[in-house]
Amino acid sequence: MPFLELFDETLDINSTENYELSLQVSPDTLSFCILDTIRNKYILLRSFTADDNKYFNTSKLDELISKDDFLLKQYKKISIVMPSRRFTLVPGQLFDPGKRDEYFAFNHVPEEGELILSNKITDPEAYIIFSVSKPLYEVVTTRFPGVLPYHHTKPLMTHIKHSKNSVSGNYIHIHIEKEFFNLVIFSNDVLNFCNSFIYRNINDILYYVLNTFKNLEIKQEETIHLSGLTEKYDDLTSVFSIYVRSLKFSEASGNFTFSYVFNDTILHRYLNLFTAVNCE
Repeated sequence: MPFLELFDETLDINSTENYELSLQVSPDTLSFCILDTIRNKYILLRSFTADDNKYFNTSKLDELISKDDFLLKQYKKISIVMPSRRFTLVPGQLFDPGKRDEYFAFNHVPEEGELILSNKITDPEAYIIFSVSKPLYEVVTTRFPGVLPYHHTKPLMTHIKHSKNSVSGNYIHIHIEKEFFNLVIFSNDVLNFCNSFIYRNINDILYYVLNTFKNLEIKQEETIHLSGLTEKYDDLTSVFSIYVRSLKFSEASGNFTFSYVFNDTILHRYLNLFTAVNCE
């Protein structure tokens, strides 16, 4: 089981009432970070990842949470991110909480053992309707009662909301998870495209992205912003650099800094985790 841990020497397990906890939970990864709200600085990152081609079952995830010394503490604020490929957006003016399951069924076939949730976002003004594993949801909400999980596109959209302001024309963002990726495109500050795609290899990602560009008449002389499971000089960036003008790795930004222990970390991999504290 791959494990990552970074922590600043100022980290104090007895001072968590001054800290904010952000946790991301999925069948393949459990990651969390801690923000010291007095210094507005991230001081811990810890991540457990399932072995290649394997997944954590809910019992294992519950065990990881229950045995972690920091996850058992009380915090000033807790944010939980639950990535899920199955989601849809509903304009805020049309949203009816009583029809949440119906909205979801327009685009996805409901599956046994899943729960339909919703998050509100402000740019665009809409609701994210998404599914999560019911057993996993029960683990999370039992361990962290009263915390409504975020779909991963909520912090992703929060990041994009601010990043796109410095870009004229098209803002294009690709976020990579283990088995799927998100493609988000804003054109002149208006959401033009937002979808997720299952992929088996790098060529699948390239195909879906370039085909979307073609359908939306977007030229390949664009900058693509990347986050998630990709890094400089890997297969994905090597292939994409042939077809697009430039690639830019996105890093979380806001009213916070990072301890020096994060200097050599690929921060864009944890973009949604770090950005969760900015969500409203």
